[in-house]
Amino acid sequence: MSTAILADTVTPAALAPYIQHTLIEVGVTRDRIVAHAEEAVRYGFNAAMVPGSWVPEVAEVLRGTGLEIASALDFPTVGVTTSAGKAAEAESLVRAGATQIDIGVQIGWLKSGRYDAFRDDIAGVVRAAGVPIKVMLELPLLTPAERDTAVELSIEAGAAVLKNASSGAIEVANPDSVAYLVSRAPEGVRVKASGSIKSFEQAVSLLRAGAVLLGTSAGVAIVTDTTDDKTTSY
Repeated sequence: MSTAILADTVTPAALAPYIQHTLIEVGVTRDRIVAHAEEAVRYGFNAAMVPGSWVPEVAEVLRGTGLEIASALDFPTVGVTTSAGKAAEAESLVRAGATQIDIGVQIGWLKSGRYDAFRDDIAGVVRAAGVPIKVMLELPLLTPAERDTAVELSIEAGAAVLKNASSGAIEVANPDSVAYLVSRAPEGVRVKASGSIKSFEQAVSLLRAGAVLLGTSAGVAIVTDTTDDKTTSY
C-alpha cells in the first residue's frame, strides 16, 4: 500500500489508483458504459468494473491505457451457476478482454460440508480464466469457523484476491472485515473491500486496514470529495 494512504494527511485524488470503478445496473446502455470507462481513464482508477456483456466495449475504450478491465460472474445472485458454466463464462470474458474477474462462491456447499466441491468450483475458474480471480466471500453469512474454512479453501484454489462481500446488500465494507481477511491472507494474496463504500473517510479507513482495492460505484464522488447518499450499494 502507498505510504501516502498511511500518512496523516491524504488527498481524495490519491485514492483513485485503489478504486475499481463499478457500474452494475439493470438496463445500462452503451453510452453509459462508454462514459463509465472514460471516467476510469480520466480519474486514473485501477479498473472499470462492468457486466460481462459490456466487456468488449470497455476493452476497446481502455486499450493502451494500462487500466484493468474487470467483470463479475455468478453475480448478483451468488452461488446459482454451475461450476462448468462458471468456468466457461470466465474463459469467455477473458477472450472478450477482461483482465480480472470477481466470482460468487458456493456458500451453500460450504455450509453443507462439501468442502472439496467449494474449493474445486473456484479452482476451475482460476484454471479457465488465467487472470486474477477475486472471491466474494459474503462474510456476514458465515460463522467464524466457516469464514476460516472459506478463506483457506479459496487460497488453496488459487484465488488472487479475497473480498468481504459481493455488495452492500450483504455487508457495508468495514475495517474489521478487511483486517480479518488481511490477517488470513498469505503473501501474494490481496484483499478487496466492497459494499456501500460511499465516502472518502470510509475509503481511507478500509485502505488503512489493509485493503488494496475498493469496489464502488461512488468512485468519482470519493476522489472529488463530493459524496452523498445517492449511490448504489456496490
